[in-house]
Amino acid sequence: MKRVFWNIALVFIFFALFSSCSSGDKENKALDLMSYGVPLKVKAPEGTVVKVKDMSIYKDITLKGGKDYFIQIISTSATTNDIGKIKAERLKEVKENPFFHNVILDEKNGFVFEKKINDTTFNYDFRYIKIQGDNQFSFQTGLFGLFTKDQVLKMYESVK
Repeated sequence: MKRVFWNIALVFIFFALFSSCSSGDKENKALDLMSYGVPLKVKAPEGTVVKVKDMSIYKDITLKGGKDYFIQIISTSATTNDIGKIKAERLKEVKENPFFHNVILDEKNGFVFEKKINDTTFNYDFRYIKIQGDNQFSFQTGLFGLFTKDQVLKMYESVK
């Protein structure tokens, strides 16, 4: 009888742990930014706060969804359709930063990189470029905060 009780108890514990783990990782959902005057769609956590600052020659768009999702988008007039050239410029800028450590993901439209703050502290960031019509959109993590590699990879994927 004791053995049956413990087997049933273990099954309940397993289901309780499994259901709490799966509900903690919320899936990002499509977020259409057109209502903010920005012709983009990204994937973002539910309840993401969108702020748009129109600085006349560019727009500064921030997306904040909890502590794990903070993206800044700069929208400007496209000066070229050559994404490779723009990406190379962004990569050069990033590598000139004294905290730059290495690139951990390199793709056609963007890259993810690691910054070494000190011997024990690393921060991660990304750059991703989209050109739509006459507009160029440059994506990166929000300016404030420390982000893990996993957080940044999820943000990077959400804007592709």
